Amino acid sequence: MGTSSTVELLASDLNGQGGVYCPSPKADMKVWNSHPKVYLDVARTGQAKCPYCGTVYALKAGEHFGASH
Repeated sequence: MGTSSTVELLASDLNGQGGVYCPSPKADMKVWNSHPKVYLDVARTGQAKCPYCGTVYALKAGEHFGASH
């Protein structure tokens, strides 16, 4: 497999529950050659790693999701 990468996300990139799906267009993946779609809860800890491909989705420094405005 290729090397895993980190995808920096803005809070606005997360869905209403504070997560993203992998594979993601933000990770520059081609959907046809990737793994099953999996939901990753990024907001809970600020980052999440895909169990299939190892891509890490992380909130960019200074970005906050949820109650803090």
